[in-house]
This record gives sequence, C-alpha cells and structure tokens, in this order.
Amino acid sequence: MANAGDKGGIPPILVLQKISQVLDCFTITEPCLTLQQITKRTGLPGSTCQRLVHNLVREGFLDRDEDGYRIGLGLVRWAAPGTFGLDLVRLTRPSLQQLRDATGETACLYVRDGSYRTVVSLAETHHVVMRLFMVGMVMALHAGSAGKVFMAYDPLARSAAVAHGLSRHTDRTVVDIDLLDEQLEDIRKLGYAATFEERDRGAASVSAPVFGLTGELVAVLGIGAPTQRLTPSDVGAIAPKVVAAAEDASRRLGYRPGAR
Repeated sequence: MANAGDKGGIPPILVLQKISQVLDCFTITEPCLTLQQITKRTGLPGSTCQRLVHNLVREGFLDRDEDGYRIGLGLVRWAAPGTFGLDLVRLTRPSLQQLRDATGETACLYVRDGSYRTVVSLAETHHVVMRLFMVGMVMALHAGSAGKVFMAYDPLARSAAVAHGLSRHTDRTVVDIDLLDEQLEDIRKLGYAATFEERDRGAASVSAPVFGLTGELVAVLGIGAPTQRLTPSDVGAIAPKVVAAAEDASRRLGYRPGAR
C-alpha cells in the first residue's frame, strides 16, 4: 500500500476507512463476494477497489475463493485474542450503563431458561424509590415486558411458557392465549414491549431484543421502574432509548443488520 510520505500517497486514516468499507461488505449470510459486488457495495472507484482487494489478499485480510473473496483466515486468527474471555455480561455492560444513565432507571439484561427469564446483569438506578431487581432473579416469561420479548422473537419461548401454564400474578396479567398472541405480534412490529403491573403492582417496564452474531435472539435488555415514574404516556420517549441500547448491545455481540 502507498506510504503517506510517498508522492501522491493516500493518508493512512483514509486508507483505513476504505479498508473498513471493503471488510464491512461481508456478512454471515453473504461471506463470499465477487470483486464487482465489493465495488458496488463500497461505492469506490473500480481501480481503487481492485487495488485494495489485491493488497488485502496479500496481507491476509481477505482470501481468494474461486471467483470471489472472503474474510481471510489471517484476520480471523488475529481477532481471536480479542474475543477470548469475553462473555455476554461483560460485552453488554456498557449498553446497560448507558441505558440507566439515559433513562435514570434500573437497566437489566435477561436470558431465558425454559419458561423463565433470569436477570444476569443490571445497572441500578440512583433513585431512592426504585423497583427491586437483583442478579439471579427468576421470573415467568408471560408476565412483564422482557418475557414477552422472548416470546415474540423466539417460538420456543412461547411454547415453553404456554406449556408451563399462564398463571395470573396480578389482575393485569394476560392469561388469554389469543390476546397474548396479538400482543406478541404488536411487539414484533414495534421492536419493543411495554407492560404495566403485569407481574407486580406499582411496577412497569420497557424491553427490547438483543441479537447475537448470526441473528438469533440471545438476551433481552430493558428497564424497570415504579409506575409513578413510568406511565403509558412516557413510553413514546423511553422506548427509543431502550431499543437503541438493545441495538448497541447486539452490535457489541457481533450482530449486523440483515443477519436475521
């Protein structure tokens, strides 16, 4: 590649931007691309793209695959130390903290185990009056926004919850399967769930899905608060912040739009 000090050389930062454009073309669903596809997706001039691709192959960032190219094994090998020892909780911790700071409320990360969901990480609110959460806390799927997100995006979660039985926790718990399915469809359309006093009186929550590398639902991220601070009229302002945090968590886990 051209040296920044060479006459007519490309500044190093600009080169990195162009390399990033090329590498960003590859996805889980389309791991192999032709030079023409890479050129079209990057929008780079054909000669520039061809030169970059050839240099990336030479350096091990890309491998030649018949008439196409794919991410190089050398790059995969170099990336391995960066992922060693990282887990769901550690990777998404910044997303939780950002959501807590953006909303002022306790942010929680949940994973599913059968017909239950469990809090595996949280960032606590600084309010004196708070909705109590703790790591390891286990809750039913069908009562509360986080559980409903699991059910909306994972058919196995819905089946597990229904098979276990839709018990009533408060007078607002939805136990009618037809009504529940309607709510799950709405959640898929909106991209989030908001519930009020379904599991505990005086408690409300808003949650959104977190996706993994290949587009599978791996967790749910959300906030919980007393209904005195979180009402239905607040959802319009709060939900985008929850969705943004969940999208940030998904990105930190390697998810890229279009992988699902």
